[in-house]
Amino acid sequence: MMRLRHSPSSPFVRKVMIVLHETGLLDQVTLESGATTPYDSNPEVVAINPLGKIPCLVTPEGQGIYDSTVITRYLDGLHGGEKLYPTGAAEIPTLVLEATGNAMMEAGIAVVYEGRLREEGKRSEEWMAAQRAKIARALDALEGRKFADKLDIGQIALGCALGYLDFRFEAWDWRSGRPGLAAFARRMAKRPSFEATKPA
Repeated sequence: MMRLRHSPSSPFVRKVMIVLHETGLLDQVTLESGATTPYDSNPEVVAINPLGKIPCLVTPEGQGIYDSTVITRYLDGLHGGEKLYPTGAAEIPTLVLEATGNAMMEAGIAVVYEGRLREEGKRSEEWMAAQRAKIARALDALEGRKFADKLDIGQIALGCALGYLDFRFEAWDWRSGRPGLAAFARRMAKRPSFEATKPA
């Protein structure tokens, strides 16, 4: 059995969990708590990933794998179905979309950490605004993009990023003026893998 250190509120963990659902590998993984913060790293997570970040996966052979992109590529190589990481002409656009979704999640998490973990007098509103601006630029760049019907890792990463915005930034109406992305988010949310991993 594989072991996954996780926290259900992490969008990067959700990305891995969606891949586990989509590839049929969920029953081959034991989920273990891995809640951690930049100021208080979980020692059980650090034992696998010295950076102290989740998700991190332990293979049946005892090898530690991190971060989410490495884990999802590893999982995609284990199953015999349709691959989430395409080859050929679709490879680079898919990887770029995955990187964009990952960066949006990183920026969102940075805002959450700044607001929750820093003392009130030490928070930087300018820095948080800069992170939100990164997300807004990515949303604008992706609006109008045509997404293939076949699911790939780029769509999963973007779907997780949009889901994280809904989860943590409910007051931010990111859908306004972006009907294409709003429709994409609705389509992703209807997939059983997204419904099963929706953060509470």
